[in-house]
Amino acid sequence: MSQGPFRADHVGSLLRPPAVKEARVKKARGEIDAEALRAVEDDAIRDAVKLQEAAGMHAITDGEIRRAIWHVDFLTGFDGIEATKSDYAVSFKGTGGETESTSSMIAVTGKVGRSKPIMVDHFKFLKSVTSKTPKFCIPSPTYMHMRGGKKVIADAAYPNQDEFWADMTKAYRAEVADLVAAGCTYLQLDDVSFATMCDAGVRKQMQSDGLDPDKLPETYARIINGLIAGRDDKLTVTLHTCRGNHNSMWMAEGGYDSVADALFNVTEVDGFFLEYDTERAGGFGPLRFFPKGKKKLVLGLISSKEAALESKDVLKKRIDEASKYVALDQLCLSPQCGFASSVPGNRLTEEIEKKKLELVAEVAQDVWGTTAH
Repeated sequence: MSQGPFRADHVGSLLRPPAVKEARVKKARGEIDAEALRAVEDDAIRDAVKLQEAAGMHAITDGEIRRAIWHVDFLTGFDGIEATKSDYAVSFKGTGGETESTSSMIAVTGKVGRSKPIMVDHFKFLKSVTSKTPKFCIPSPTYMHMRGGKKVIADAAYPNQDEFWADMTKAYRAEVADLVAAGCTYLQLDDVSFATMCDAGVRKQMQSDGLDPDKLPETYARIINGLIAGRDDKLTVTLHTCRGNHNSMWMAEGGYDSVADALFNVTEVDGFFLEYDTERAGGFGPLRFFPKGKKKLVLGLISSKEAALESKDVLKKRIDEASKYVALDQLCLSPQCGFASSVPGNRLTEEIEKKKLELVAEVAQDVWGTTAH
């Protein structure tokens, strides 16, 4: 089975169909049980697979349709980690000037462990319904730490943060090993910490939390290395980083300049998915740090937030501009983020979502002569 990244690829999450949203409400009300909800999700995932395959994708995800929020469902699957509320609000901004805040937090309340698999069953179902490469996406734990530092890790459990990261690493490696044993050959770590650390306001907040945004990129890169160390040769691992994705809104802006070297040269992954759909991501200059060789850089040039379809000519021009820094053979194309990082999703229709994925495949075919490798 082929491994990614592919010339035409995508980040992972897809819009939840109305049937799934309705079923989740009914489950919350006690009107249906977990088995009934799963049956609705199963049907929606089958449809999502068909959509991706028809659009020309080789990497097929489950659309994260079983998740309420891209990272919370996975991280709280570990022992010792809980979802909570706090006064540490994250502000999202929209193109029309609107804002929205969320006070959700993830806190380490006890010793971190993995007493049972978290999403291995999700992957097994995905693999059973596609003949293409099943791609599975899990969150990196670094964003959880970046939002508060030591404040979100209970002193009683971890007076020493090195012990926390050691336990987190052990738990992650166990999950990754089980995913590989189940047949996973393409794993993506979703990590918003690198890109959001480029925002002046976020950096200021981190400093007030006792964190050093100049040193953390390398620290986080090494932590990510630990999560995937000793991985099976058959497993390709990529890292996706963006500036927030909620209801077609974002939470940070700023180019990759301050994190590029550590991101590209310390992180031992096989490829990177970078958001590059708007000026909020800055220019291609930081790509000068990207290493020559086998690593792939997936340009997120197509918006998963805005409904308007991008111009093929403009996309090709931007790929050409990026190739001044990174060899064309090392580049790929994708949307800048998922279409639904949480159940509500972005402000697009499923038809637009399909057209966006088709656009990725069409441009990749034009540029590289293939949508595969």
